[in-house]
Amino acid sequence: MSKHPVDVDSPGGPRRWGPVFALVWLFYLLNPLEEAWSQRDTVSGWVGIVATITFAVVYGAGFLMLRLNRPVGSPFRMSQSVTLGITMIAAQVVLAVVVCAAVGQAGTATAVYVAVTSMIALEARWAWLVTVLVAGTAYGAGLVVDGWHEDRGLLFGTLVAALAIWGISQSISRNIEVLAVREENAKLALDDERNRFARDLHDILGHSLTVITVKAELAQKLFDVDPERARAEVADLERLSRDALADVRRAVEGYRELTLPGELSRARMALQAAEIEADLPNSTDEVPGELRELFAWTIREGVTNVIRHSGARRCVVRLTPRSVEVADDGRGPESSVPGNGLVGLRERAAVVAATVVTTATEPGFSLTVVAP
Repeated sequence: MSKHPVDVDSPGGPRRWGPVFALVWLFYLLNPLEEAWSQRDTVSGWVGIVATITFAVVYGAGFLMLRLNRPVGSPFRMSQSVTLGITMIAAQVVLAVVVCAAVGQAGTATAVYVAVTSMIALEARWAWLVTVLVAGTAYGAGLVVDGWHEDRGLLFGTLVAALAIWGISQSISRNIEVLAVREENAKLALDDERNRFARDLHDILGHSLTVITVKAELAQKLFDVDPERARAEVADLERLSRDALADVRRAVEGYRELTLPGELSRARMALQAAEIEADLPNSTDEVPGELRELFAWTIREGVTNVIRHSGARRCVVRLTPRSVEVADDGRGPESSVPGNGLVGLRERAAVVAATVVTTATEPGFSLTVVAP
């Protein structure tokens, strides 16, 4: 997964509006507060008023603390807040008992808030256990306490409130997972594009710089022997440099496309500059369109390796409608480990289900790409 957690706390997100939605339900504490106010001429009435207000403050402060202390990317719970959550729940339970003792059955409205806090602060299994205990206790008290009555609405409201919070938490968690997957897919796509660009840039510059180097060495040798040819080679160097720069620009702009005839022409010129005899096909008409770019890359990679590594005197390119081969009579590869160029060529071949075959001959080396 992504190294960076998904932040669901944008300015218009859950963190901004969550406290508002949670605290607005404190409206239902007006019932026990009103009952306590009606008894304000007694000690129990004032105890009920203070306990109800304190309960509201503890619930609101606990909700805000749990929300603000949670890690980015988590809808509610966090491992570091277990102690805080248990403390908040315990404090609410104590205050709820005080409210009920002071104002009677009206104080059981606090059960809903204890259940909601449990869902916010605890793991699901423990949260549901606390919710069922609280709801069952409040409902059972209505059946056994003198002067109280059965309150199915309280039982239903407590369970539904807990279920709603649990559902919201699950929904946010799923959304976080989806966003994380999207972020990871975008990262993988970016990495793949970077690899593709690096591969293409290697192929472009590897070939062009090899030819430029060979021509520069040849021009240096010819300055004293054949100045006219040396000047021609230098002119070729300038043109090749411009072509390489144009290729890089096209690669950066994302629309570079190789042509098979163009690569054959480049191969002929590069081999001639390296003083390697070239045996190249004169026509590419038989090669189908879907294979022409792959075969062009094969010729570029093969000829570049012949010039750079082989020490060959002769290079042959054989072209058929379903295959291309670049062979030389040099010393073969210096290592059994394929270079970046061959790795990139295999990746391109895999796109059209083609196979890359390298063969050591006596003497020489052969690079072949065969399409099904």
